[in-house]
Amino acid sequence: MNAKADFCLLFDLDGTLTHTDDLHFDAFATLMAEHGRALDHDTFLRHIVGATNEAIMARLFPGLPEQHLELAERKERLFRDSVTRLTPTPGAPELFDWAERHGVGIAVVTNAPRANAELMLAGLGLTDRVDALVIGDELAHGKPHPLPYQTGLTRLGGRADRACAFEDSPSGMRAAHAAGIHSYGIAGALPPQTLLDAGAAAVIADFTAPELWRWLERALG
Repeated sequence: MNAKADFCLLFDLDGTLTHTDDLHFDAFATLMAEHGRALDHDTFLRHIVGATNEAIMARLFPGLPEQHLELAERKERLFRDSVTRLTPTPGAPELFDWAERHGVGIAVVTNAPRANAELMLAGLGLTDRVDALVIGDELAHGKPHPLPYQTGLTRLGGRADRACAFEDSPSGMRAAHAAGIHSYGIAGALPPQTLLDAGAAAVIADFTAPELWRWLERALG
Protein backbone atom coordinates (compact mmCIF):
# COMPACT_ATOMS: atom_id res chain seq x y z
CA MET A 1 0.00 0.00 0.00
CA ASN A 2 1.40 3.40 -0.95
CA ALA A 3 0.32 6.28 1.24
CA LYS A 4 -0.96 9.36 -0.59
CA ALA A 5 -2.73 11.44 2.03
CA ASP A 6 -0.98 13.99 4.23
CA PHE A 7 -1.97 11.95 7.27
CA CYS A 8 -0.90 8.71 8.95
CA LEU A 9 -1.87 6.24 11.65
CA LEU A 10 0.57 4.56 14.02
CA PHE A 11 -0.41 1.50 16.03
CA ASP A 12 1.07 -0.38 18.91
CA LEU A 13 0.59 -4.12 18.40
CA ASP A 14 0.18 -6.22 21.56
CA GLY A 15 -2.95 -5.17 23.43
CA THR A 16 -3.84 -2.61 20.77
CA LEU A 17 -4.40 -4.36 17.44
CA THR A 18 -5.00 -7.68 19.19
CA HIS A 19 -5.31 -8.66 22.82
CA THR A 20 -2.45 -10.98 23.74
CA ASP A 21 -1.85 -10.03 27.37
CA ASP A 22 -2.99 -13.42 28.66
CA LEU A 23 -0.53 -15.21 26.37
CA HIS A 24 2.32 -12.97 27.45
CA PHE A 25 1.43 -13.35 31.13
CA ASP A 26 1.42 -17.14 30.80
CA ALA A 27 4.79 -17.07 29.02
CA PHE A 28 6.37 -14.89 31.70
CA ALA A 29 4.78 -16.98 34.47
CA THR A 30 6.20 -20.15 32.92
CA LEU A 31 9.63 -18.57 32.67
CA MET A 32 9.51 -17.47 36.30
CA ALA A 33 8.30 -20.90 37.42
CA GLU A 34 11.27 -22.49 35.65
CA HIS A 35 13.42 -20.44 38.02
CA GLY A 36 11.38 -21.25 41.12
CA ARG A 37 9.54 -17.94 41.24
CA ALA A 38 6.01 -16.65 40.70
CA LEU A 39 4.58 -13.67 38.84
CA ASP A 40 1.52 -11.70 39.96
CA HIS A 41 -0.79 -9.75 37.66
CA ASP A 42 -0.09 -6.41 39.33
CA THR A 43 3.63 -6.68 38.56
CA PHE A 44 2.81 -7.76 35.03
CA LEU A 45 0.50 -4.81 34.38
CA ARG A 46 2.63 -2.17 36.06
CA HIS A 47 6.13 -3.16 35.01
CA ILE A 48 5.98 -5.56 32.06
CA VAL A 49 3.20 -4.54 29.67
CA GLY A 50 4.66 -2.22 27.06
CA ALA A 51 8.25 -2.35 28.37
CA THR A 52 11.33 -3.49 26.47
CA ASN A 53 12.70 -6.96 27.17
CA GLU A 54 15.90 -5.35 28.42
CA ALA A 55 14.00 -3.43 31.08
CA ILE A 56 11.77 -6.39 31.93
CA MET A 57 14.62 -8.83 32.47
CA ALA A 58 16.53 -6.29 34.55
CA ARG A 59 13.50 -6.06 36.84
CA LEU A 60 12.60 -9.75 36.97
CA PHE A 61 16.13 -11.18 37.09
CA PRO A 62 18.39 -8.41 38.49
CA GLY A 63 20.98 -10.92 39.66
CA LEU A 64 21.41 -12.63 36.30
CA PRO A 65 22.50 -9.90 33.88
CA GLU A 66 24.58 -12.33 31.83
CA GLN A 67 21.45 -14.42 31.15
CA HIS A 68 19.02 -11.62 30.24
CA LEU A 69 19.24 -12.19 26.49
CA GLU A 70 18.79 -15.94 26.86
CA LEU A 71 15.88 -15.47 29.26
CA ALA A 72 14.16 -13.01 26.91
CA GLU A 73 14.56 -15.38 23.98
CA ARG A 74 13.11 -18.24 26.05
CA LYS A 75 10.09 -16.12 27.00
CA GLU A 76 9.45 -15.07 23.41
CA ARG A 77 9.64 -18.68 22.19
CA LEU A 78 7.07 -19.62 24.84
CA PHE A 79 4.83 -16.80 23.60
CA ARG A 80 5.15 -17.68 19.91
CA ASP A 81 4.49 -21.34 20.63
CA SER A 82 1.24 -20.36 22.35
CA VAL A 83 -0.10 -18.25 19.48
CA THR A 84 -2.80 -20.04 17.54
CA ARG A 85 -5.69 -17.92 16.34
CA LEU A 86 -5.49 -14.15 16.81
CA THR A 87 -8.54 -11.92 16.83
CA PRO A 88 -8.23 -8.28 15.79
CA THR A 89 -9.50 -5.64 18.18
CA PRO A 90 -13.05 -4.65 17.13
CA GLY A 91 -13.01 -1.97 14.46
CA ALA A 92 -9.37 -2.53 13.45
CA PRO A 93 -10.15 -4.08 10.03
CA GLU A 94 -12.60 -1.26 9.28
CA LEU A 95 -10.01 1.34 10.28
CA PHE A 96 -7.43 -0.25 7.98
CA ASP A 97 -10.03 -0.21 5.19
CA TRP A 98 -10.67 3.48 5.84
CA ALA A 99 -6.95 4.21 5.72
CA GLU A 100 -6.58 2.37 2.42
CA ARG A 101 -9.52 4.21 0.84
CA HIS A 102 -8.07 7.56 1.85
CA GLY A 103 -4.42 6.80 1.12
CA VAL A 104 -3.49 7.11 4.79
CA GLY A 105 -0.15 5.56 5.72
CA ILE A 106 0.01 2.96 8.47
CA ALA A 107 2.90 2.08 10.77
CA VAL A 108 3.05 -0.51 13.51
CA VAL A 109 5.35 0.64 16.32
CA THR A 110 6.16 -2.02 18.88
CA ASN A 111 8.63 -3.10 21.53
CA ALA A 112 7.93 -6.71 20.54
CA PRO A 113 10.74 -8.63 18.83
CA ARG A 114 10.49 -8.74 15.04
CA ALA A 115 9.68 -12.47 15.02
CA ASN A 116 6.69 -11.85 17.31
CA ALA A 117 5.48 -8.85 15.36
CA GLU A 118 5.68 -10.60 12.01
CA LEU A 119 3.91 -13.67 13.43
CA MET A 120 1.08 -11.55 14.84
CA LEU A 121 0.62 -9.39 11.75
CA ALA A 122 0.49 -12.51 9.60
CA GLY A 123 -2.03 -14.09 11.97
CA LEU A 124 -4.19 -10.99 11.76
CA GLY A 125 -3.90 -10.84 7.97
CA LEU A 126 -2.35 -7.37 8.14
CA THR A 127 1.19 -7.93 6.87
CA ASP A 128 0.57 -6.44 3.43
CA ARG A 129 -1.49 -3.58 4.84
CA VAL A 130 1.27 -2.06 6.95
CA ASP A 131 3.60 0.46 5.30
CA ALA A 132 6.22 0.48 8.06
CA LEU A 133 7.05 -1.89 10.92
CA VAL A 134 9.15 -0.26 13.65
CA ILE A 135 10.78 -2.55 16.22
CA GLY A 136 11.90 -0.78 19.38
CA ASP A 137 14.70 -3.26 20.09
CA GLU A 138 16.25 -2.46 16.72
CA LEU A 139 16.62 1.24 17.59
CA ALA A 140 18.88 3.08 20.00
CA HIS A 141 15.87 3.48 22.31
CA GLY A 142 12.58 1.64 22.64
CA LYS A 143 9.40 2.95 24.24
CA PRO A 144 8.86 4.98 26.41
CA HIS A 145 11.41 7.01 24.47
CA PRO A 146 9.75 8.85 21.55
CA LEU A 147 12.30 7.50 19.02
CA PRO A 148 10.14 4.55 17.86
CA TYR A 149 7.25 6.87 17.00
CA GLN A 150 9.55 9.45 15.48
CA THR A 151 11.01 6.67 13.35
CA GLY A 152 7.53 5.58 12.28
CA LEU A 153 6.72 9.10 11.17
CA THR A 154 9.99 9.34 9.24
CA ARG A 155 9.40 6.04 7.44
CA LEU A 156 5.90 7.13 6.47
CA GLY A 157 7.02 10.60 5.44
CA GLY A 158 4.57 11.95 8.00
CA ARG A 159 4.40 14.72 10.57
CA ALA A 160 3.40 14.54 14.20
CA ASP A 161 0.69 17.18 13.74
CA ARG A 162 -0.88 15.12 10.95
CA ALA A 163 -0.94 11.75 12.68
CA CYS A 164 -2.79 9.66 15.23
CA ALA A 165 -1.36 6.93 17.46
CA PHE A 166 -3.00 4.11 19.41
CA GLU A 167 -1.57 2.56 22.57
CA ASP A 168 -2.66 0.37 25.49
CA SER A 169 0.28 0.82 27.86
CA PRO A 170 1.59 3.82 29.82
CA SER A 171 5.11 3.41 28.41
CA GLY A 172 3.81 3.33 24.85
CA MET A 173 1.53 6.28 25.47
CA ARG A 174 4.39 8.30 26.91
CA ALA A 175 6.40 7.54 23.77
CA ALA A 176 3.63 8.66 21.41
CA HIS A 177 2.84 11.75 23.47
CA ALA A 178 6.50 12.74 23.67
CA ALA A 179 6.66 12.46 19.88
CA GLY A 180 3.89 15.07 19.71
CA ILE A 181 1.27 12.75 18.23
CA HIS A 182 -2.45 12.95 19.05
CA SER A 183 -2.99 9.60 20.75
CA TYR A 184 -5.87 7.39 21.82
CA GLY A 185 -5.57 4.88 24.61
CA ILE A 186 -7.14 1.47 24.05
CA ALA A 187 -8.82 0.37 27.27
CA GLY A 188 -7.56 -2.81 28.87
CA ALA A 189 -6.83 -4.09 32.34
CA LEU A 190 -5.33 -0.81 33.56
CA PRO A 191 -7.53 2.05 34.79
CA PRO A 192 -8.20 4.52 31.93
CA GLN A 193 -6.75 7.33 34.05
CA THR A 194 -3.35 5.63 33.81
CA LEU A 195 -3.33 6.18 30.04
CA LEU A 196 -4.72 9.70 30.38
CA ASP A 197 -1.96 10.56 32.83
CA ALA A 198 0.58 9.22 30.33
CA GLY A 199 -0.69 11.59 27.63
CA ALA A 200 -3.72 10.02 25.96
CA ALA A 201 -6.14 12.53 24.46
CA ALA A 202 -8.90 10.05 25.29
CA VAL A 203 -9.35 6.39 26.15
CA ILE A 204 -11.66 4.30 23.96
CA ALA A 205 -12.89 0.73 24.28
CA ASP A 206 -11.84 -0.17 20.73
CA PHE A 207 -11.70 1.16 17.18
CA THR A 208 -15.47 1.30 16.80
CA ALA A 209 -15.70 4.31 19.13
CA PRO A 210 -17.80 7.04 17.44
CA GLU A 211 -15.63 9.79 18.92
CA LEU A 212 -12.59 8.31 17.17
CA TRP A 213 -14.30 8.28 13.79
CA ARG A 214 -15.55 11.84 14.22
CA TRP A 215 -12.04 13.00 15.08
CA LEU A 216 -10.49 11.16 12.14
CA GLU A 217 -12.93 12.66 9.63
CA ARG A 218 -12.21 16.14 10.96
CA ALA A 219 -8.45 15.57 11.02
CA LEU A 220 -8.33 14.17 7.49
CA GLY A 221 -10.41 17.03 6.13
